[in-house]
Amino acid sequence: MKNRIKKQGKKRSSKASLIIKISLLLVASLLICATAYGVYITKQVKHAADSAHEELKGRDISALRNEKVEPVHDNVSILFVGVDDSENRGQGSDHSRSDALILATLNNKTKTIKMLSIPRDSYVYIPSVKHKDKITHAHAYGGTISTIDTVEKLLDVPIDYYVRMNFNAFIDVVDALGGIEAEVPYKLHEKDEFDRNAINLEPGLQHLNGSQALALARTRKQDSDIERGKRQQEILTAIINKVSSVGSITKYDDVIRALGDNMKTNMTFSEMKSFLSYLSQGMPRIDSLTLDGTDDMSTGVYYYQLNRESVDEISQTLKNHLDTNKASSSLTNKHTNKDNATGEDSTDKDSTQ
Repeated sequence: MKNRIKKQGKKRSSKASLIIKISLLLVASLLICATAYGVYITKQVKHAADSAHEELKGRDISALRNEKVEPVHDNVSILFVGVDDSENRGQGSDHSRSDALILATLNNKTKTIKMLSIPRDSYVYIPSVKHKDKITHAHAYGGTISTIDTVEKLLDVPIDYYVRMNFNAFIDVVDALGGIEAEVPYKLHEKDEFDRNAINLEPGLQHLNGSQALALARTRKQDSDIERGKRQQEILTAIINKVSSVGSITKYDDVIRALGDNMKTNMTFSEMKSFLSYLSQGMPRIDSLTLDGTDDMSTGVYYYQLNRESVDEISQTLKNHLDTNKASSSLTNKHTNKDNATGEDSTDKDSTQ
């Protein structure tokens, strides 16, 4: 009897041991797979980042910075430039206009983001051509660096990094994430990326694919450029929210492939990794900002005349978020003195007369 009990005990012990071993083996296998996938994704991201990396000639750092920032511990700014280099519209990447301009400032201590949309028809001073025009034309005049210089001149805020993306990348990224949730403000009938009348959306919260999200981001027929900018911020926030969700991890490979050759940035792979800290506790707080102004058809051409007080207020808000007030003020005075010394009319250079 005792021997039988001992044998049964040994069998149970043996079975329990086997289950534990199998469980440990499964856990180890999952960890190995996860690690292997992580290494694979890391290599894919590095390859994509290296392909997308582009240094701007003659611009190591912003003239409004005393030294190069390090996003791992500094507050930084990123200018997102959406360009339409569609062959259907006869535009090439060298002469395309910027269809979307969003400036984001990131505070490393609070892990918060402020996001400003700049209306494409804003009448501003463009340094590369030394006269005022719509800000959307800055990219056509002198590419990314012309756009960066124009935004810095307008807001007196340093631009540390830029991300230039065409609409193919935008569509593919949204599709790679499985679509996004976005609020459609009204019944929408728009053209798709091939200029076909193919986008039809009902008002309300909708699940959108890439083509639909792009149409929503670009439309302004029924409201204004300001509302358009707000929608672009909401869509970018929805993309960030989707990327930060655990369920999107397995889709990163598709997202990386979607970016391909359709994105350029001056960020290195190491700098990109630094921004992951903003997603460490889920979706970061994002505050949306807008520039006030008025519609102007006095010349027969539509412009958006920015309100000087609004520009100054937004500028101060962004400086506070970046904590660059002292450095920026001294550099601004330096530039002002230089303008006066060369006899140039600084009033004419004001971006928001």
